[in-house]
Amino acid sequence: MATKFASPVNSVAEELRPNSALAKKIDLRSDTVTQPTPEMRRAMAEAEVGDDVYGEDPTVNRLEALAARMFEREASIFVPTGTMGNQIAIKIHTRPGQEIICEERAHFINLESATVAAFSGCLPRPLMGEDGVLTWDQIKKRIAPPAYYRAQTGLISLENTVSLGGGTIYPQALADEICDRAHEAGLPVHLDGARIFNAATAMGKSVAEISRKFDSVMFCLSKGLCAPVGSMLLGSRQFIEKARAYRKALGGGMRQSGILAAAGLVALEKMPARLAEDHQNAAVLAEGLAQVPGIRIDPKKVPTNILVFGVTGTGMNTTEFSQKLAAMDVLAAGIDSEQMRFVTHNDISRADCMKTLDVVRAICRK
Repeated sequence: MATKFASPVNSVAEELRPNSALAKKIDLRSDTVTQPTPEMRRAMAEAEVGDDVYGEDPTVNRLEALAARMFEREASIFVPTGTMGNQIAIKIHTRPGQEIICEERAHFINLESATVAAFSGCLPRPLMGEDGVLTWDQIKKRIAPPAYYRAQTGLISLENTVSLGGGTIYPQALADEICDRAHEAGLPVHLDGARIFNAATAMGKSVAEISRKFDSVMFCLSKGLCAPVGSMLLGSRQFIEKARAYRKALGGGMRQSGILAAAGLVALEKMPARLAEDHQNAAVLAEGLAQVPGIRIDPKKVPTNILVFGVTGTGMNTTEFSQKLAAMDVLAAGIDSEQMRFVTHNDISRADCMKTLDVVRAICRK
């Protein structure tokens, strides 16, 4: 009777596959999957609350004041989601029928359910930037001429870091130039800074410094900062007064939301200091992936906690690649049929990164 030998690839796969159905899953789909820290949970349980729609929730008020101080702005407002924050800003800055110049991978036109059209009645004017980053030379060519039959440019929107671009960062001089030239042309500039604390960490600058010239800024508490819910929108006092009305119109007027804001306070006070660890883990993943045959990634283009890499050289599309990862308890998703995305965060350890690389090597060998 012939002896059956397991192939080396199958042996590796079996070794990597957990024995228990309760084995930990390594979740690299997004930093939105982060769990609130024990300190956040305690703060939420003990939060002092009131009715925020009346402006009477003391914890929300403290959070809004802290965010405004950190960004050196007149005021801020707590909103349930980054999408709501972006869409409120767009509504304030524009009028129906106008265009918004943005990069084609911008979150607000790809991942916010076409709200820019439904709520603000505006048309995106997307441009292709290198790794998601636009220049003023590109933007100025797309500003609409003053012709009555032409939709007029109402807003320029940038993103820092660029989520679908691989966590790339806007160079400070470039962002400042775009704001300065836009203002000279009479145009406001909004910053989708969902992960602006990642950008600030990588740049060694404060969030106020890298966002100062923008007319409005949105950032998320619920991504790398680990809060369970919430984002902040910042601007002038008059801008935030308008934002409060639009937040209500969109159903974002919450009541005793200090329970959520309490976690946001911990997020702002404690979590930015640890983001460099996520960047280091992403760099380890990028260096390892670059050595896997069939994977296409340039580790030098991974400055923060997001990796975008091509998998066509493996003979798989991203759906197949994701399914094989999931079979070994690594969760990830494609941003299209050819490119995968990994995102590191507080719940991903260095050991998780090494295990992920072992899994990727195994499925690619197979």
